Amino acid sequence: MCEVMMTRSYWDLVSYYLKALCKKVHKFSKVLASNYSKSSHIQSFTAFLMFGSIICFLIVMGSSFFYMYPSPETLAEINQNRGININTSSDYDYCDVFDGKWVIDENYPLYNSSQCPFAERGFNCLANGRKDKDYLKWKWKPKNCEIPRFDARTALELLRGKRVVFVGDSLSRTQWESIICMLMSGVDDKNSVYEINGNAITKRIGHLSVRFGTYGLTIEFYRSVFLVQPGPAPRHSPKRVKTVLKLDQMDEISQEWVDSDILVFNSGHWWNSKKLFEMGWYFQIGGRIKFGMPINSAFKVALATWRSWVDNAVNPNMTRVFFRTFESTHWSSGSHQNCKVTTRPSLDTKGRERNSISDAIINAVKKASPAVNLLHVTPMTAFRNDAHVGSWSDNPSVPDCSHWCLPGVPDVWNELLFSFLLSSRNHS
Repeated sequence: MCEVMMTRSYWDLVSYYLKALCKKVHKFSKVLASNYSKSSHIQSFTAFLMFGSIICFLIVMGSSFFYMYPSPETLAEINQNRGININTSSDYDYCDVFDGKWVIDENYPLYNSSQCPFAERGFNCLANGRKDKDYLKWKWKPKNCEIPRFDARTALELLRGKRVVFVGDSLSRTQWESIICMLMSGVDDKNSVYEINGNAITKRIGHLSVRFGTYGLTIEFYRSVFLVQPGPAPRHSPKRVKTVLKLDQMDEISQEWVDSDILVFNSGHWWNSKKLFEMGWYFQIGGRIKFGMPINSAFKVALATWRSWVDNAVNPNMTRVFFRTFESTHWSSGSHQNCKVTTRPSLDTKGRERNSISDAIINAVKKASPAVNLLHVTPMTAFRNDAHVGSWSDNPSVPDCSHWCLPGVPDVWNELLFSFLLSSRNHS
């Protein structure tokens, strides 16, 4: 990377001096041509200088070309540490799949929520009265490659015999519902797909597990909004303390996540004062309540606990771990009262492409060992103020600019997840 930067600096310098030289030569030749145009010798000399000016121009243009369009080898070196190995039209190249844009694709959506028994009614915007359908037609297109088009049967074979676990808040449950509906489109016998305990898909259940009988595949969701362990307030705590969040202890149900083949985490939407302090939740470390501890600092401590758990509890030879960053919300004001859903993606992210929660997750993932895969969805979701539930939920009196309609944006998260899995299989 340093060599690439040095090469560019070199061409900057060369271009600068060549441009200056050519300007002086060209100016001098014009003066000669105007003052001595009647002399045949001077005319010849002027012609020579004019020819030299043209040569200088060609050299500058050539150097600019090499500056603006580096070789494929150079591009591969630049991108090697930014993305994943994606099957492109030319071969396997490294690509940052999170750097791209939303484009219309008439092949979307990938499924019909009304025909998927595992899609929660609250996320089925069309069934809840939404009239416009353009929000269903957008796909994510990385700048330098193509995400492999989702094929349900290929994905089912890829996951045959495996256990996939999603851990997190309601946004994790949305992704869990999305992946099940995506896969069900490739299942002939729909009755072979069932919730193991016969549970209905609702936000009130902390653990859901769907079995694809024909494929021996299980896809589970565990509700753990903070990832670390909540507990009762210690004795003699101030009255305002109702519950503590033990930042140095993983959620007690974490032992149930271990024996999985694919493990996908998310957290972030509950790390705010409304969900914590206003509800009487406070942070605890080493048995002591940390009054005055900022939420961002507490989140970083919780992520350090999560990272330590991954290091010690997860078998990297068995389990592939992912962490999804914060999904952008689009509330029109600071309070969660004003929610305006548009009909098209926004052209301006208004700063939502960056988030302190996501920054903390990115830093934690970088430090994790064994390696954890990052699903950095914050920038791409920043544009999608058209795809939220809004008032088209099972409770239209409560607006929602946090959750997403299904089908919709969570399907793209799963397409990216499958692109990582396919890339690993093809690479191996």
